[in-house]
This record gives sequence, structure tokens and C-alpha cells, in this order.
Amino acid sequence: MRFPELVQHFAAAAAAGEGDSLADLFTPEGTYDDYFFGPCTGRQAIKQMLKHFAEGGRDFRWEFYDPVCSGNIGYASYRFSFQSTRPEAKGARVTFDGIGRFELDGDRIQRYSEVFDRGMALAQQAFEPERLSKIALKYAKALQSRPEWAPHVR
Repeated sequence: MRFPELVQHFAAAAAAGEGDSLADLFTPEGTYDDYFFGPCTGRQAIKQMLKHFAEGGRDFRWEFYDPVCSGNIGYASYRFSFQSTRPEAKGARVTFDGIGRFELDGDRIQRYSEVFDRGMALAQQAFEPERLSKIALKYAKALQSRPEWAPHVR
């Protein structure tokens, strides 16, 4: 499967909540590193993580565009939205854009990771300011503790 087709299958399976279809795009020990839920390794863990999507929302829409691939690394920009089921959100449609990074092993995904404005997505769901700050600081601390960031935090 070519990379543009892979990302379209990925988005369609995730948005539809089709755990088997999504997990089958990964190698057996592949990792889906979700920016909300963290890394999930192995097809069973990926299926479980996808179930968490449905706990906080419904009517998911995921659109990848401008996919590029060089060797075993691919990137694609995306638009993502869902209807929040968090009571405080009062049915808000949450929208954000981001970039997905796909590390490939042949025609399967070895690791998927992403970057988007997590704070913007949470604010649209009426997360309290104190909770937003706590979450943002938690992720900043985790980033700064990674060895490759040492030259930037001294």
C-alpha cells in the first residue's frame, strides 16, 4: 500500500472506531503514541486505546492531507474533529489540526506519533483553567526530562 493510501485507511479506521482495521495497519509490536492517551504498544493495546476515543466523544472526523514519505518515515498534516460528550462541554464540536509522523516497517506502521495543540483541544471541552495549567505543565516536564532535550533546558 502506498503511503497516501495508508494514511487514508488509518484516518478512516480511527474515525469509525474500527479497532481491528486500525491495529492491522501496525506491525505486531507497533506503537500508537496518542497525544492525549500516550503510547500504546501492540495491536491489542491500540484497539483498547481506540475504545477510549468513544468515551470522550462521538462523530469523529479525521482528514489527512499533504502526505510525504522518504524512506521509512512519512508525515501528513491533518484536521481532526469530534463532538465532545464531556458534560461540561455541552456538546461542543472540538476542532484542531496537527501533524502525524509515521515510522514504517515495509507496508506497516512501526510507530505513529503526532503533534497538535493539546491545550486548544482541551479548552474547547471546557476544562477548567487550573486543570489546563496542570496538564500543560505535566507534559512540559515530561518533554524536558527526555535526554535529547538536555541542551535546551540548561
